[in-house]
Amino acid sequence: MKKLILILTAIMVSYLGKSQIDIRGKVKDKVNQRVEQKVDEGIDKGLDETEAAAKESAKKKEKDSKAKTTDSNSKENTTETQNSENKNTASKPGPSSGKDDIKSFSKYDFIPGDKVIFYEDFTQDAIGDFPVNWNTNGSGEVVTLSSFDGRWLKWSAGVSYSPNLSTPFPDNFTLEYDLLMQKPEGKEDPYFGLTIYSSDKDLVNSDGVAIGTAAMQLITQSSWDVVGWNGTDAEPIGSSAQVSNSNYYNQKVHISIWGQRQRMRVYVNEIKVLDLPKAFPANAKLNRVKFSNNPGLNFSNDDAGPIFMSNVRVAIGAADMRSKLITDGKLVTHGILFDVNSDKIKGESYGTLKEIAQVLKDNPTVKVKIVGHTDSDGDDQSNLDLSKRRAASVKSSLSKDFGVDASRMLTDGKGESEPSAPNTTPEGKANNRRVEFLKL
Repeated sequence: MKKLILILTAIMVSYLGKSQIDIRGKVKDKVNQRVEQKVDEGIDKGLDETEAAAKESAKKKEKDSKAKTTDSNSKENTTETQNSENKNTASKPGPSSGKDDIKSFSKYDFIPGDKVIFYEDFTQDAIGDFPVNWNTNGSGEVVTLSSFDGRWLKWSAGVSYSPNLSTPFPDNFTLEYDLLMQKPEGKEDPYFGLTIYSSDKDLVNSDGVAIGTAAMQLITQSSWDVVGWNGTDAEPIGSSAQVSNSNYYNQKVHISIWGQRQRMRVYVNEIKVLDLPKAFPANAKLNRVKFSNNPGLNFSNDDAGPIFMSNVRVAIGAADMRSKLITDGKLVTHGILFDVNSDKIKGESYGTLKEIAQVLKDNPTVKVKIVGHTDSDGDDQSNLDLSKRRAASVKSSLSKDFGVDASRMLTDGKGESEPSAPNTTPEGKANNRRVEFLKL
């Protein structure tokens, strides 16, 4: 028995000894593993920092290269941006005249047309190309600008540009566009011409003043002069000394033209500069428009300040808002405009808002629902949120700026879910960006 106990004791001692040896070995192995892990982590961290530094250096070199390219091209061609009102990208601010506040448009009675029949923001064209929907007798290209959003058509001096209109101008129409006239040091003063005329073919190549069978031509130089004709005899109609182009150099201005049969009103930003009762020829079927940079002069592009144009919009004149809202129970307007990807209302919306506010004041028992709509650019949820915020902004403006009781207005937004036109063309998208007023 004693012998058996001794044998068992020896076996246990031997086992424990081996266990101690194994535990020490495992501890040593574990320590080595941890050391190796720390070394690997240190190496990875160093590599990550080196890679990040290399990426940052490459990014800085690319940025510096773009900056140099921009400077060498008079800051004209920069990274590509888009300017649809409904883009879900941040809008970069450009130089402002300080008159963006809607209240500064208190004398602005322009109301954009109800249905868009032509819209051009050049988003369908490649940078550096001439736009596919236009004709010219010279050269021009689509560019982006370092200080202004969107794409622009850069005009060459002494050259004309004509869009391909599929629909003639109706008796009641509006024509709008953004314009930028640059006046670099040592360059000739830029100025522009605009001709709305009647012809069975595009006469953009015509050098004569009296193009087409009937027309109205606006020339903006020392003064803004208007001539008109039936046949070939051009006769002065009127001019305005209120406008000095130099006041608008190097900043974006919005040109608005409102034609009602023979009457023509012209606005620069919030200021009405022309109101002529017989600017357009009587009974003329006007179907074409031509824009010119320093018309009649043969400057090369290096001799004159460049002109840029964007957001060209032709629309059928607005319908009777009172009848649409009170009688029909539904008013659809494209005249309330917003900054890109924003619920901030543009100042040129003043005329439309004022007209709607007056209809509501004249009918104090009427309550309305304001519904915002967008085009299909961007994702569904962002467009839905944007449309709701824009409707709320319209309600706020009608209440605060025009004195309409806020309790009479509800708001909603449909985003891109209820298009009024296909989102496959610029005109379709422009018509889908709208605000509706529903009588409750």
